[in-house]
Amino acid sequence: MRAALPPPDGDIVDAYERHLRSERGLSPHTVRAYVGDAVSLLGYVRGLDVLGTGEQERHELDLPGLRAWLAGQRSAGTGRTTLARRSAAARTFTAWAYRRGHIATDPGARLVAPRPHRKLPSVLRRDQADDLMRAAESGATERNPVAMRDRAVVELLYATGIRVSELCGLDVDDVDTDRRVLRVVGKGDKERTVPFGAPAQRAVLDWLAEGRPELVNDKSPPALLLGVRGGRLQPGSVRRIVHQALMAVPGAPDLSPHGLRHTAATHLLEGGADLRSVQELLGHATLATTQLYTHVTVERLRSVHDQAHPRS
Repeated sequence: MRAALPPPDGDIVDAYERHLRSERGLSPHTVRAYVGDAVSLLGYVRGLDVLGTGEQERHELDLPGLRAWLAGQRSAGTGRTTLARRSAAARTFTAWAYRRGHIATDPGARLVAPRPHRKLPSVLRRDQADDLMRAAESGATERNPVAMRDRAVVELLYATGIRVSELCGLDVDDVDTDRRVLRVVGKGDKERTVPFGAPAQRAVLDWLAEGRPELVNDKSPPALLLGVRGGRLQPGSVRRIVHQALMAVPGAPDLSPHGLRHTAATHLLEGGADLRSVQELLGHATLATTQLYTHVTVERLRSVHDQAHPRS
């Protein structure tokens, strides 16, 4: 679709992509999403069939055009959360285009986005998290390097609450096993320090001493976690590790690595941590994102109340 845009629009998209990557320092995944939404919007207003409906009516890049683009997606079955994200992406694009003089006004400034439905994330109970860690530890007792790595993966995800991309991006030098802290580079290339506990420390030390040397080779990067061929461990592999580990925990939900991040945040708040501290640990840009986990803890309390209180 990008190649089908007329040359002026194609040049604008190229400049926008450079802005997102170089000036704003967004991750490659975020850049792809923002650029994809900009291409879809421009294609729609230029009369390209970006929605697959066969309609090719042209629109202006104005407020009615933005609304028509979103309405077409809604008619095609796009969910509210996705529509809200694309609305935000459209506002980002039109604001940039207005500042750079590509459009005379900023129609996105008046665009009202649909409110997304915020589903409460699934998380492990504390006893399930304990069972998961024990299962990961027992799998590494035979000193198999892959099992030792998998134990370190599960321990670090739960101990720190870092994102899977942040975990895979760790180098050996980013880990201070004596002080039990990680140097993590998060979204927007923002660096933060995240502590971890003694169980994760033991798992990482075992992996570094006995597991990693078995997988490293002459072409290996300085990555903390390696794949079986010696390359940097990839997020897809981490997802498989987490899924397989959870299969050993009866009754546990089938979570992704992000589910362990949700679990870590929830257990921190349940243990008495304040929101600001959890926000810093997780690398959230705003406190509003972290506040989602307060709803999780409230729902748990309500569930306990309903089961235990005689007048629930």
